[in-house]
Amino acid sequence: MVFSPPYRLWLLADVALLVTLTVWGVVRYPRLPDRIPEHIGIDGVDAWTDRSIGSAFVLVFLYAGVTVLMILCTEMTLRITPRDELPPGKVASSLVNRPGSRASARRTARALLVLNTCIGLSFLVGCGVLWRSAPEPEVPVWVFVAMLVPILAGTAVTVAAALRDRKR
Repeated sequence: MVFSPPYRLWLLADVALLVTLTVWGVVRYPRLPDRIPEHIGIDGVDAWTDRSIGSAFVLVFLYAGVTVLMILCTEMTLRITPRDELPPGKVASSLVNRPGSRASARRTARALLVLNTCIGLSFLVGCGVLWRSAPEPEVPVWVFVAMLVPILAGTAVTVAAALRDRKR
């Protein structure tokens, strides 16, 4: 991997969130009710499922998969030859959205890792609902806001990095 030490530092938050989710889930699992939320809608829990490792840890497994995907995307972003380094006369493929420069690639890589951390924060809130001790269908509205705001913030950072590259 091309990840230099500064990019490994950006991964620390993701690893810390993944470890936190895993440990919290392992501690909570024995005390979970037999039925846990399967789907949470705007009106609260509207579908239930039997407690199992898969159903209880779905958000942890999903975050682990998203983290691997984001690391791969970040790695590819850092490895691709930027437009300003292409040999003279070589036309960039329209199928590849190349960063304009190495600085742009680094900005995009950081933005992807920030987005991943924001997704993890949203899943942390979701696990709080999923791992409640009592099977209550009510979910306060602030939970949806708390899950949505980090993802929107991470998306805004990523879009801002992409738009900055387009201006150059």
